[in-house]
Amino acid sequence: MFRPNKTGWVFFLLLIALLFSLFTVYAFSDTGVSVSARAATLYEPNTQTFLYEKNSDTRLPMASTTKIMTALVVMEHADLDQKVEIDPRAVGVEGSSLYLTAGEVLNVRELLFGLMLRSANDAAEALAYEISGSVDGFVDLMNEKAAELGLVDTHFETPHGLDGKEHYTTARELAFLTAAAMENEEFRNVVSTYKITLGDDPVRLVVNHNKLLSLYDGAVGVKTGFTKKSGRCLVGAAEREGLTLITVTLDAPNDWSDHEKLFDFGFSLLECRTPLLSEEIVYSLPVIGGRAENLTVKNVEGYSYIAKKSALPVTREVKLPRYVTAPIREGEEVGSVCLYEGDTLLAEIPLVAEKSVPLPKKKSIFARIFSR
Repeated sequence: MFRPNKTGWVFFLLLIALLFSLFTVYAFSDTGVSVSARAATLYEPNTQTFLYEKNSDTRLPMASTTKIMTALVVMEHADLDQKVEIDPRAVGVEGSSLYLTAGEVLNVRELLFGLMLRSANDAAEALAYEISGSVDGFVDLMNEKAAELGLVDTHFETPHGLDGKEHYTTARELAFLTAAAMENEEFRNVVSTYKITLGDDPVRLVVNHNKLLSLYDGAVGVKTGFTKKSGRCLVGAAEREGLTLITVTLDAPNDWSDHEKLFDFGFSLLECRTPLLSEEIVYSLPVIGGRAENLTVKNVEGYSYIAKKSALPVTREVKLPRYVTAPIREGEEVGSVCLYEGDTLLAEIPLVAEKSVPLPKKKSIFARIFSR
């Protein structure tokens, strides 16, 4: 029988290690989802819940996903119709570009489309010079906004995301940032646009680098990125039937596939429920010290909540006081309805006053005299 010597075993083990190193290592979580990314998250912003995380608190470079913060800061500091004369210092920035020329005039909105769709680095610097007069000054605003959002593991050195020594974020914090940006309607409009024509002379056709918009049903954004240091980075957002999910991958060889898997998992797990119609819950409460003796209370119209998909029955618990004291404003919350699945609280829906109940009118001095 052949018996390999000690040297042979060492060679064999080294060979196996080398073969494994040639292939991408995929992460498997408790969810059964596997992704190629070095770091990843799946985030549901309504309930602020992370449905999937992989190395989500590891500081990593984020390439052009940086521009999510760039766009958010611009939108908070400039009128989108404001005209921008391109600063010569913004011309010829390396990487993706709108090929801007010195003295050319575009408005802020057009530059934002160039920034977020084509990932134009010259647009990033042009906006920085317009807002702050310098790139460093604008980066200060970016870091101030990060601190305002509570992002303690995020730091910016540039407005475009080209590699820097202290330019980093985490998958978790990039999800938080994206959720904040997606609350801005103008931001949502820009990142969900597939293509647009910018300017008059020259006219530029700008197509979104984000393939998720055509690959995934319900995709509404948001930003791609790549440098040699960061690898492929991608932030995605998708909406279906009232449910919004945000996906983040950093250093992901198969980023498009990663995001499709994460979205599929999220949409298979959660749903948006609208459990009550306006007339379903109506109560009458006695009023003390008001012009009316009773107050009609009803649930908030159009209320919805996010929950895991389930066939279990939902039970209700109504929380109301025995009476209310005037004055009461229309729409004022006076109670709630708690929805439970077993012992799990799914949602607490406000019960509000249907109409205002003011205090009684004060009698004039003459009315008080003659009423004695």
